[in-house]
Amino acid sequence: MSWWPTIGNILSSAYKPSSQSQSSFRHLLYGIILGFSLSWTSTSLALFFRARRQRLATHDHFKPRPIELRSDEVSSGVTGLIGNTPLIRINSLSNALGVEILGKAEFLNPGGSVKDRVALRMIDDAETVGLLHPHTGSRIFEGTVGSTGISIATIARARLGYDVTIIMPDDVAEEKVKALHALGADVERVRPTSIVDKKQNPYQNVARQRAIDFGKHSSFDKPHVLQAPPSMIVSTTGDGEKPEDLIYKPRGFFADQFENRSNHDAHYDGTGPEIWRQTSGSVNAFVSGAGTGGTVAGTGMFLKSMNEDILVVISDPEGSGLYNKVKYGVMFDYKESEGTKRRHQVDTVVEGIGINRLTDNISLALPIIDDAFRITDAEAVAMSRYLVQNDGLFLGSSSACNLFACIKLARKMGWQKGQTIVTILCDSGNRHYSKVRDFACVNDEYLKKAGIPVNPGLVTELL
Repeated sequence: MSWWPTIGNILSSAYKPSSQSQSSFRHLLYGIILGFSLSWTSTSLALFFRARRQRLATHDHFKPRPIELRSDEVSSGVTGLIGNTPLIRINSLSNALGVEILGKAEFLNPGGSVKDRVALRMIDDAETVGLLHPHTGSRIFEGTVGSTGISIATIARARLGYDVTIIMPDDVAEEKVKALHALGADVERVRPTSIVDKKQNPYQNVARQRAIDFGKHSSFDKPHVLQAPPSMIVSTTGDGEKPEDLIYKPRGFFADQFENRSNHDAHYDGTGPEIWRQTSGSVNAFVSGAGTGGTVAGTGMFLKSMNEDILVVISDPEGSGLYNKVKYGVMFDYKESEGTKRRHQVDTVVEGIGINRLTDNISLALPIIDDAFRITDAEAVAMSRYLVQNDGLFLGSSSACNLFACIKLARKMGWQKGQTIVTILCDSGNRHYSKVRDFACVNDEYLKKAGIPVNPGLVTELL
């Protein structure tokens, strides 16, 4: 502190009254300087400790971000890669709107879709409660348009020792069927039905029956159906034996993703917390399509539990009744009107989302859904092409619907100051290549035959 006397000498040289006054002035000056120094020091210390408390509070509230991989980390097989997918900023849309549109890259799961989470959770939960036992020759049955089946087959081959039978419509993209065969699954294809058909999802009904039939020794036997939650079917070939002996007998298990609570739980415990951590809690809205309803129910309920002001919004394709259910309280679509409904119509080119009946998972979601947007096939086509051309993203049709709904939400809310909208990028366009290439790329003839108008400017007009 050698500069204090220097300052004192300078000031005292400018002010030279009596020696007593000079001494008093010097002491006063030193007191002022000392007081200022102590005040500055105490303020700095207070700011330091406050910042430290904030860092500790943030560390306690947000666990270390799981997508930050270290070179010494090794995943536990293929199933260790499921979840913890990154958020991708959709630059073209975000820059144009002035908001942050972030896509959860679920297509990076090892099975190629968001359904990896659901398949793993359904099987894990079934094993936990004793409905399934690995390496016993048991077989899992599921009805699906493809993605859940691929996920189940992937997990079954990865570590659990199960056989798989998938029942699916015969009009889904051929790539899904080939993937299932490559994974060793048996595939049974059935006639598709319309989204608006009240007796829809025959593939679910067939899968349920196949699980029951698995427990028969012959066509005349009565299957032994084990105690299970109402939506699931578990049958075994060991009819009449002691319960403890049945553990090691092969079982037929119908997972029923539409009604299975594990579907919701996979997202409540996984997808939702990941989004919250990855955005540091800065989320204004979550947008998702709904087929089974598990993604929007689980993720939406978790985010609402953290911040009730977060908007949860449905992206709904043509032919689905969810839009009207959210907006008007009635599960109905105009295509159900007399004279417009055809026996075997195909309502939309979009695969994986849209339904016209209330599943248990959708029922869980309805109380927390704030809004819904109808996305037409033309809008899905336009978004698919826009993403390829402007972001290099080749995504499935359901992802295109979700992103178009993000734009509609931002416009409706008048957001343009950096608000954050998170959505699900369900799967890659590679899984739908035989279909998606037609509307995401250049084949306008396919779209004309399907009656889908081609208007590449729909996205830019809305932006």
